[in-house]
Amino acid sequence: MRAEPKPLILVIEDEPELAKLIALHLEQADMQTQVYDRAAYGLKFLKRNFANLLLLDINLPDQSGFALMEELKKNDISIPTIFLTGNALETNKVKGLDMGGDDYITKPFSYAELVARIRAVLRRAESTGDLNVTKNVKISDDPFTFCGAKVTPVRLEIEFPDGAVLKIGRKELGILAYLNANQGVVVTRKALIHSVWGLHADVKSRSLDQYIVKVRELFAAHGISLDSFRTVHGIGYIFDPAGVSNEGRD
Repeated sequence: MRAEPKPLILVIEDEPELAKLIALHLEQADMQTQVYDRAAYGLKFLKRNFANLLLLDINLPDQSGFALMEELKKNDISIPTIFLTGNALETNKVKGLDMGGDDYITKPFSYAELVARIRAVLRRAESTGDLNVTKNVKISDDPFTFCGAKVTPVRLEIEFPDGAVLKIGRKELGILAYLNANQGVVVTRKALIHSVWGLHADVKSRSLDQYIVKVRELFAAHGISLDSFRTVHGIGYIFDPAGVSNEGRD
C-alpha cells in the first residue's frame, strides 16, 4: 500500500522569525511547508503546484490576504485557507470567512492550537473533495501514462521517455486525465470543459484550444507524436491510442 503523502501547507507570512517558527512546528507535526513573504510568490506557486492548505497573513507588503483570495478565485484555484493575522477586528474575521476562508486565527496564538486547527480544516477538506487539483483529478490519484509520458498528479509532474521531468499545469493535467479515461470515444468540447473546469465554469472554446496547443507543444518538444490525439472538427477531440476509430482522420 502506498504511504499517504504528508500534507503540504503553504505559509504566506512576512515576519521572518514567525514564519520560521510556524514551519518548524508544522514540520514537527508531520507536515511539509512552503514559505513565502509575498502574496505574489504564493500565487505563482499555486498556479503551478498543489498545496493542501494555505496559511495566509492578511497584512502583506505587496497586497492584502483578502486581495490574494480574490486572485485565487479569478484563477480558479481552490484551496482550504486559514487566515493568520494580528488584526482582531470582528469585521475582518467576518470578511475573511465570507470570502471562503475556513478559519481565522489571531496572533499571538498557541502552536499546538494552530496545528490542531489546521488538522481540523484538512479533515473537512478531505471529506468535501478539496483534494481535487481540477474537477476531475485528485491529488491522491495514481500516476498514469499518456503517449509514453508518465503523469504524476501528486507532484503535478510529467516525465518523458527522454528523462526530462517537468511541472505540468493543473488544467493540462485535467485534460490529459480526462482523455486518458475516455480513450477511443469522441469527447465534445463542452464535456471536456465541464470535466476539467466544472459544470458552471465560464470557459470559452478559444481558451480550451490554447491549453490543447500547450499540451501538443509540450509533447512535441520531447519528440513525442500525438497522432492518436485528434481533433474532430465541429465536435471536439478523440484520444485513440489503440486505433479503434476513424474519427478525426483526414
